[in-house]
Amino acid sequence: MKLFLVEDDPSMQSALQRTLSRRGIEVTVCGDGTQALAAWTHTHPDVVMLDLTLPGMDGLLVLEQARRQGLKTPVLILTARGTVGDRIVGLNTGADDYLPKPFDLDELEARLRALHRRQLATAPESTALPTLRVGDLHCDKDSGAIYLGGQVLELTPRELALMRALMAKPGHAVPKERLFELVFPGEDGVQPEAIEVVVYRLRKKLAPAQVTLMTLRGLGYLLKAGQ
Repeated sequence: MKLFLVEDDPSMQSALQRTLSRRGIEVTVCGDGTQALAAWTHTHPDVVMLDLTLPGMDGLLVLEQARRQGLKTPVLILTARGTVGDRIVGLNTGADDYLPKPFDLDELEARLRALHRRQLATAPESTALPTLRVGDLHCDKDSGAIYLGGQVLELTPRELALMRALMAKPGHAVPKERLFELVFPGEDGVQPEAIEVVVYRLRKKLAPAQVTLMTLRGLGYLLKAGQ
């Protein structure tokens, strides 16, 4: 899932981006209302999480203008304005769901994934996300889980992020730097070599699968069908 987070609080931005990325969600952030609409159009997210109190332009105005421009991305409003009146105004403006601060992270993730599933269910078939397949592995487009045959592979969030990136480009090398950004987003204290540890552990779990995780010196890593 690609999430566009519009939130002006740097600590909240960082915490949500770090936590949701570890749960397999690709997060793009924006902290300014006047820049949010252009960024929204450019990033083509699956779900938008929108704070209402923003510098430059109020979140409700951002949402109103987005709907006028025909942007139909599901929107979860996340705000400290928790009165019934505020919720009604937000939903009438075009929001799909509303979660007041403070919130539980598990509930937040569940609501985001529910909006994503709803979007996939109502999208035209030609624009629906494809199911990623390599050999006898496939990645479920709704849950994001990776299956070996009919069984779910037990992967850590970092292993899952790495696998999804490689499965998106089967037979093609993905640069080590790009994989590091996806597997360790915003973690400045982690050394680049840490990606090698994730790859090592992942190879053990992929041993029963009819796939090969190759290291291409100077290029990155590649996942291909066959052993």
